[in-house]
Amino acid sequence: KRSMVMSEEEKKLTAYHEAGHALVALNCPEHVPIHKATIIPRGQALGMVQYLPEKDQHSQKVKELKAILCSALSGRMAEEIIFGKENITYGAASDIQKVTQIATSMVTEWGMSEKLGRLRYSSNQQEVFLGHSVTESKNISDDTAAIIDKEIRNLINEAEERSRKILTENIKDLHTLAKGLLEYETLTEAELKDLIKGIQPSRDDDFDDNTTVTPTPKTSVPKSGGTTAPQPN
Repeated sequence: KRSMVMSEEEKKLTAYHEAGHALVALNCPEHVPIHKATIIPRGQALGMVQYLPEKDQHSQKVKELKAILCSALSGRMAEEIIFGKENITYGAASDIQKVTQIATSMVTEWGMSEKLGRLRYSSNQQEVFLGHSVTESKNISDDTAAIIDKEIRNLINEAEERSRKILTENIKDLHTLAKGLLEYETLTEAELKDLIKGIQPSRDDDFDDNTTVTPTPKTSVPKSGGTTAPQPN
């Protein structure tokens, strides 16, 4: 719903959530390029970061999948870092679903777990996500199911740690991108990179990304690429 009206608090939280996704993706060399980041609501989403592969992909490497896990978790991680654990939202629900599906496939279908080897452990049913679910649908021991769960959790925990490290080490850039999204609402990858360098987006009067974005003649985004951190609520 493009007509959805968000409060200033919701806009700020959404801006940091999407800035978190964007910043981590920019800092993962193996990640696919960003098409755009926006805080203009679409459907049930208050904002989003869209990605644009440089070429058609028929397969993905382990390091590319791990980069996707990392960037997908970074929206929630940015919320937690800036606003505190008590103020995180359920806006990361689709991100959590995405990382669960990818990590589970890596472990149970794609043979990417050294402990489990090159065996397929998932059933043909799409609803299988965790090891105990596999146990219910196939004749797999409890010990193997526990290993499956642990391997899935390890992948997600590793991605969370990497995400937190990137965000905390580049916290000034996180503030800069969030303020840029609050001001311009939609930013391309080139504009995100420019903001980090202290270069402001140049917008024509007819700028349009299939959304309505009003160019802002003056900017409060710091030219240095940094800003004073807001106090967590």
